[in-house]
Amino acid sequence: MPVRGRNQSAQALQVHGRLFLIDCGEGTQYAMVQHKVSMMKLDSIFLSHIHGDHVFGIFGLLSTLGMKGRQTPLNIFAPVNFGPILKFFLSYYGDGIAYEIRYTPLKMKEPETILETKSLRVEAFPLNHGIETFGFRFLEKEPLFNVDKEAIGRYGLSLTEIGTLKRGEDVVRADGTVIALAAAAYKPYAPRSYAYCSDTAPFPQEAEWVRGTTVLYHESTYLQELAAQGAQRGHSTTLQAAQLAREAGVGKLLIGHYSSRNDDIRAYQAECRTVFPETYATSDGEIYDI
Repeated sequence: MPVRGRNQSAQALQVHGRLFLIDCGEGTQYAMVQHKVSMMKLDSIFLSHIHGDHVFGIFGLLSTLGMKGRQTPLNIFAPVNFGPILKFFLSYYGDGIAYEIRYTPLKMKEPETILETKSLRVEAFPLNHGIETFGFRFLEKEPLFNVDKEAIGRYGLSLTEIGTLKRGEDVVRADGTVIALAAAAYKPYAPRSYAYCSDTAPFPQEAEWVRGTTVLYHESTYLQELAAQGAQRGHSTTLQAAQLAREAGVGKLLIGHYSSRNDDIRAYQAECRTVFPETYATSDGEIYDI
């Protein structure tokens, strides 16, 4: 239900210059304009399920991209039951859309890779929400080594030797001289990951499927006192989300998808932190570095 100051589900994730949209609730394109997120730079859209608070914004967004003259293909990863919705949209409103929509239906029973680039791999996995619903995990690949600029001059490294170091190997010259990897190169960062789990009630495999994730977003629709209602409606409570984060060994937990009956989200964060201190109750427009 509408709540003042709180939009429907949608997140923008930027990874190495690629922009991804996760879910597209009502008013998403307006929120993108408000927060200066360029819809024309969208690479892919990931839809968890077809409940209205997660997809009612997709028609407007796709239409606006057409009016703006987008030519670049757009990937959409969504459950199988999104197919008829997309077909309906295109049959009535597709005349002005010159770009290709590449729809990939999701129907896996366990985590599967659905998108892969040089620097990133994206997995989808089923959630527990009563209808076809999927979570997503974005995993940064192991980066190449960076070669220290001073080491290039110090050792007189050739282009071939620099390439060897970037691959993570020691340089062994014809005269037997060894230039150790640790002396000349370093990893620019440790691979990071982000997981999105909305909407879902707890289920046995979930912790394993998001284990070790750097930042986990997990719905916490209800405070713990409404756990029975959460189970009935296929949603999680604060403590269930926090317990999952602790069991899975994630670095940070972001929560959201609050019940419309609650205006003050501080109680959500407080309950979660009794189990998992690194919990943050998200609000519209916030930016988190991973």
